[in-house]
Amino acid sequence: MSAPEISAARRKDVIDALRRGTVPQAGLGLFAVGLQRFEASLDDDLDTVTRGGAAFHALRGEYGSGKTFFARWLAERAKRRGLAISEVQISETETPLHRLETVYRRLVERLTTSTHQPSALRAIIDSWFYALEEEVLATGELADDDEKALAEAVDELLERRLADVARTTPAFSAALRGYRQAVADGNGAHAEALIAWLAGQRSVAASAKRAAGIRGDLDHFAALGFLQGLLTVLRDCGHPGLLLVLDEVETLQRVRGDVREKSLNALRQLLDEIDAGRFPGLFLVITGTPAFYDGQQGVQRLAPLAQRLATDFTTDPRFDSPRAVQLRLPGFDLASLGDLGRKVRDLYVGGAQHPDIFAARVDDAYLDELAAALTGSLGGKVGIAPRLYLRKLVADVLDRVDEFEDFDPRRHYSLTLNTAELSETERSAATGAGDIALELP
Repeated sequence: MSAPEISAARRKDVIDALRRGTVPQAGLGLFAVGLQRFEASLDDDLDTVTRGGAAFHALRGEYGSGKTFFARWLAERAKRRGLAISEVQISETETPLHRLETVYRRLVERLTTSTHQPSALRAIIDSWFYALEEEVLATGELADDDEKALAEAVDELLERRLADVARTTPAFSAALRGYRQAVADGNGAHAEALIAWLAGQRSVAASAKRAAGIRGDLDHFAALGFLQGLLTVLRDCGHPGLLLVLDEVETLQRVRGDVREKSLNALRQLLDEIDAGRFPGLFLVITGTPAFYDGQQGVQRLAPLAQRLATDFTTDPRFDSPRAVQLRLPGFDLASLGDLGRKVRDLYVGGAQHPDIFAARVDDAYLDELAAALTGSLGGKVGIAPRLYLRKLVADVLDRVDEFEDFDPRRHYSLTLNTAELSETERSAATGAGDIALELP
């Protein structure tokens, strides 16, 4: 077994997340299984976005197939190219898709870059103004100490860069000018208020909005203009684009009929705007279940959207094109689940206190046995097993092997599932109503 090249802090973050049964925020390439077939095509998409184009994919997979994992794995690749990232979970109450102003607000709240954690909006805007100043000064036409002339020249450059945005959403550029003036005046309260307004937040101080010459709050119709403005700002300050993930879009199937239709139409509108070239630098990814894409309570309810997302899945999954609009995630089988266990074990061993003992006590055969036992406890549904498998492997097996010198998982550990630790899908698949204890072969 060879430990991957990774910092101790990154390894700890990944292992801690798996121990909790969650998808790590970073480091997913260290134990990704079965995603190699998508790499070349997605890298082409990322290249297109960095050149000022746009891209879109719809991830398709059942629970446990790895949609969230895939999205975050793609986000890591995007960050390496300098893109900003935002992952937004669609939900009926907190982030309804038919209210694009709410989607934009969540987008900004979760906006991150390789150097800034959410929300990175203020850092991005400050970097943008610095880039504009540097561009003006690089012309050599202004003295470095002529602050008034510099401010006027930056304002003119700002207007030119945001000309397309200003035609539909003039308030975006007005708020940016107001923010810059508030910073120059040392008015921190107004500056913070205007950043909040640009982020789509409600209840922003009226005095700050008056000073910037703006009114009201962000609404559904202006949200796309704000997104266009954000992409312009990102591009000018060194981030060539934005990867936006709209996760769990299948929740639309559970909302009222009129709300569902508005939400599907909002998604169709967003795709049409991408096709029309309104959002250079945007890579949009949505995730959903097959029922959402194929059922009458989902995409098929809106014919124009169904036509845009139509993908032929009648052939063997081996021949799925990684360039298709919909990308099918086939999920795990027992062999790939064992491979996943080996990658995580080797990652763990790289930071273990007693790395030499794992080869004998947690060998490849044991990992396959654990995968088979856990899958059996879930009615043979391998596709929903990865989260629990990794949690059990890390917390119940690897930790104990590392901490207790005489612990042998084959002798001292029986796989037990408590219904309290299971998700609804896992619980419905598990055999029995109470705790389940299973002996490994």
